[in-house]
Amino acid sequence: MKSNGLSPTRWARLIPIVFITYSLAYLDRANYSFGAASGMAADLKITAAVSSLLGALFFLGYFFFQVPSANYAEKRSAKKLVFWSLIVWGILASLIGVVTNIYMLLAIRFLLGIVEAAVMPAMLVFLSHWFTGEERSRANTFLILGNPITVLWMSVVSGYLLNSFGWRWMFIIEGLPSILWAFIWWKLVDDKPSEAKWLKDHEKQALNQALEDEQKKLKSVANYRAAFKQKSVIFLCLQYFFGVLVSTVLSCGCRRSLNQRPTSASLKPAGSHLHLIYWQPCSWSLPPFFLIVCRCENHLFGHSCS
Repeated sequence: MKSNGLSPTRWARLIPIVFITYSLAYLDRANYSFGAASGMAADLKITAAVSSLLGALFFLGYFFFQVPSANYAEKRSAKKLVFWSLIVWGILASLIGVVTNIYMLLAIRFLLGIVEAAVMPAMLVFLSHWFTGEERSRANTFLILGNPITVLWMSVVSGYLLNSFGWRWMFIIEGLPSILWAFIWWKLVDDKPSEAKWLKDHEKQALNQALEDEQKKLKSVANYRAAFKQKSVIFLCLQYFFGVLVSTVLSCGCRRSLNQRPTSASLKPAGSHLHLIYWQPCSWSLPPFFLIVCRCENHLFGHSCS
């Protein structure tokens, strides 16, 4: 992948690292539904109301800390932010495996939302320092692909761990790779091209010049209020809102055919792990305002999403 004579080495060097990092973040976020479906909800006596609260708390942290995270990544260091996020969210994800009551779980899920809120904005800022506007759509696509691909391999791995060790060890084991990967991330990435030892001097100069020229063409925005008033921002927000809204309703509707929640027996990696890909407890995995959809979906599909 070569654009305007810029170094193609960036793609082979950085994209796999970015992909793996986001994949691990999504793993520690999404594996909760697997654990809850295979004994965790029963062991901790998680009711429908509590499951909704868990989802709301997770995305409450997400909501408040994404913009500050982007600001820190841009003005200071995306590399440092992701490094510490990897360590902290790995620890928090593993701690879910040792919780003994609902209050500990509520605290961990809220903190996990805060830490993981930094991942996506930090990654986008990081990629903007390495890829031009012409290249960025492709780079961002590889980043976001970490989401669906993680679901594919996570169903197999989580199913095996659940059947072999139980839900507690599943969380403990799946939280450890993020901690280990943090040190690999720190060793392999640099915030900006000027800091990279693996780029030649003329490649650094060419990339820095391309990025500087690109910035000169952009109109400055006075503050966040002005940014949120821009039509492009409003349209993108609406697009994302309705996109997730539709997928939420469809996800809930797909569960109509299920007579009961899956048990650990349905998590066997050899046969029925794909069944779980489509089983997403809405109130555990979506932002607070999407919980309305789950409640209203009762009237659309004839059952509750809780």
